[in-house]
Amino acid sequence: MRTAQTEQPSTQRTDRATTSTGTATAASLTALGQVPWGDIRDSTGSAAAIPRLLDRVARGDAEAARAALDELRTRICQYGFVVEQATAATVPFLWELAQLPHVTCRPQIIQLLKSIADARQWEDVAAVYPKVLNHRENPVVWERRARQAVRARRGALRTLLAEQDRDIARATTELATALGA
Repeated sequence: MRTAQTEQPSTQRTDRATTSTGTATAASLTALGQVPWGDIRDSTGSAAAIPRLLDRVARGDAEAARAALDELRTRICQYGFVVEQATAATVPFLWELAQLPHVTCRPQIIQLLKSIADARQWEDVAAVYPKVLNHRENPVVWERRARQAVRARRGALRTLLAEQDRDIARATTELATALGA
């Protein structure tokens, strides 16, 4: 069953440019400005830096892209925890970056998507301490929305599984398993 897409503006994105093979093109990050990054939070506070990090992952050399992805991981899925509300908003862009052939850290992006898909720490905590659900900023909701955002784009798995790069294929197989696809 699909959830109302008005909950996460970033999951509504259907404007992604694609090639005839269905993979995202370089214009895919143009929708970054449609997300109110300054109004949502990551683990450091304002998520306003996330577009810059995504851009560095997309356009940086291998070292810069990896460093940006590491910082992004810390901000949205640290230690396997979905740490703030910005995670779900970031997921569609991660899917897009994972499909761009020029991005140097694609296997690591796919691994990050798997970490987000596997995240159930806040749900586990809430099962033991239900008061967590009463907080104004409910981390269980962030976690569920982030997992839903990963699942919403699972159609890209087919393209990624066809990749000749063994690291991408392995990471994608692990993600597909995590998603039950």
